[in-house]
Amino acid sequence: MSSPKRSKVLVANGQGFWGDSILGPIRLVEEGPLDYLTLDYLAEVTMSIMQKLRSRRPDAGYATDFVALLDRIAPRAHAKGIKIIANAGGVNPRACKDAVLKVLAKHGLKGVRVAVIEGDDILSRLDELIASGEPLKNMDTGAPLSSVRQRVTSANVYIGAFPVAEALAQGADIVIAGRLTDPGLVLGPLIHEFGWRSDQWDLLAAGTIAGHIVECGAQCTGGNYTDWRKVPDLARIGYPIVECTSDGSFVVTKHEGTGGLVDVSAVAHQLVYEMGDPRNYITPDCVADFTSIRLEQAGRDRVRASGIRGKPATPTFKVSLSYENGYKCAGQLTISGPEALEKARLCASIVWKRLELDGCTFRPEERLEEYVGANVCHAGIAAAEVAPSEVVLRLGVKCADEDKCDRFGMELVPLVTSGPPGVTGFAGGRPKATEVIGYWPALLRKEAVRTQVTVFES
Repeated sequence: MSSPKRSKVLVANGQGFWGDSILGPIRLVEEGPLDYLTLDYLAEVTMSIMQKLRSRRPDAGYATDFVALLDRIAPRAHAKGIKIIANAGGVNPRACKDAVLKVLAKHGLKGVRVAVIEGDDILSRLDELIASGEPLKNMDTGAPLSSVRQRVTSANVYIGAFPVAEALAQGADIVIAGRLTDPGLVLGPLIHEFGWRSDQWDLLAAGTIAGHIVECGAQCTGGNYTDWRKVPDLARIGYPIVECTSDGSFVVTKHEGTGGLVDVSAVAHQLVYEMGDPRNYITPDCVADFTSIRLEQAGRDRVRASGIRGKPATPTFKVSLSYENGYKCAGQLTISGPEALEKARLCASIVWKRLELDGCTFRPEERLEEYVGANVCHAGIAAAEVAPSEVVLRLGVKCADEDKCDRFGMELVPLVTSGPPGVTGFAGGRPKATEVIGYWPALLRKEAVRTQVTVFES
């Protein structure tokens, strides 16, 4: 391990998903010290949406929110020396780079180095990979990708943190990647700053867990927290910062004076987010043992993590593929007044019977029927209201026939005048069929993937 560039590094995450509050990263830049700002925009379905946008327009396919954000923070971040790392490139990181360079030019920022990481998008290589003996089997069902090959809409490898470190080593001020792992956004700058090697499993696991804790933004600083009543000033919630040291220990905190809270319980809540086997959390860079972490309160809004252990990385990358999987159509109505739940159930029955009368039937597994307000979300867990005075009826269908789904959508609004009394909430009009995107997780040998870092200058 080479000598660290500094003893402590401050890495924050200002976006937990594409659509998160723009105020999170703005306030991280404005309200306190920071070395790195990371921004996580991608989810499995997001890649398919971006691929579809790119197919319609060659300069699309990335998170446009990132460009809008840079328009607001670029001058201040540059003045403070804050480096920015984002997976906003989606399926078109070079187009994202072009938009970013335009923003930098608009603010007269010259000499800013923008790195692009490529290699994760393997959509154009699928036939080549299958022919070379990579079946890309579905990790859940074992089916080969060939069974849905003609319907695949996106294919992206979850690449690790070392390309980020490479970009930073080349002097990048802004790093734009595609399907980089969520924790890799944080681990990358730590590898760069502290010189961690690819076989230092404990250190890589520590950086991975630090990234996992902050990857959902304010979800570890009091957002979406069970003890929500004790969380102060949620309107001004502070987004998370990790203060990291070269030995792998770190402190989770937030800027002083911001809302929210950082305590052991809130951090522990986030630790179990999207957790499978806690002893074997697999990433491209290592396997992290989440049971080894030790959390302690280290002051107000400061939680220290230490003792983290890791194991060697696996020989494969995970691949996220999406494919066309039929159509769906869903809509809702509000049923109000006395006996609302009974009337809502009658409405659902009317819809299914009228469709059947017209020769349009759906199997039970193709139908969705929910009564929001009658304990749908926590059925069997929380006590239900005995007689709700209003219920939101949600009905939906899913099948391979687009026209059939559209026919379903025609039967909701008529209930206003040909169903029981108290039906309202139909201003949205008739729901239309939309495509269903299926998710296909697979594994791919790491030798089959080559990442590339290219640096541009404003």
